[in-house]
Amino acid sequence: MKLRPAPDIPPLRWTPSLQKLRVLTVRQPYAWLIVHGIKDIENRSRRTHIRGPILIQAGASRAEVTPENLAKYQAIGRVRLPEDFEVGGVIGYAEIVDCVRDHGSPWKDPDSWGWVLAKARPLKFRPCRGALGFFRPTWG
Repeated sequence: MKLRPAPDIPPLRWTPSLQKLRVLTVRQPYAWLIVHGIKDIENRSRRTHIRGPILIQAGASRAEVTPENLAKYQAIGRVRLPEDFEVGGVIGYAEIVDCVRDHGSPWKDPDSWGWVLAKARPLKFRPCRGALGFFRPTWG
């Protein structure tokens, strides 16, 4: 299988309105896949009624960044992943457009709720402590 290079998506500019958005912590490499428009769904154990723009925070854990997982995610997304991932801060933006149990995305886990994402874009890394669920950060 031939892998395509990672999409060259210019990062959004930080604005005062972006800084006010809710933040969702997502582990790497999922966070990178989301903000580059490759992973279009976030699997969660609970549904959400939230719709609209959110910031994606790359959690501090690198537990999912293993050679086996990277090979699997590259195959699903048909994209070459970077060798290193930023962690412990906000790395991008996405919009939650739906919350479903069934979805045609290859990223959808059948036993979870799928938070359908759209209009994802990277942002310049900004350190930010993660939290469970949605949260509003204090920017220092």
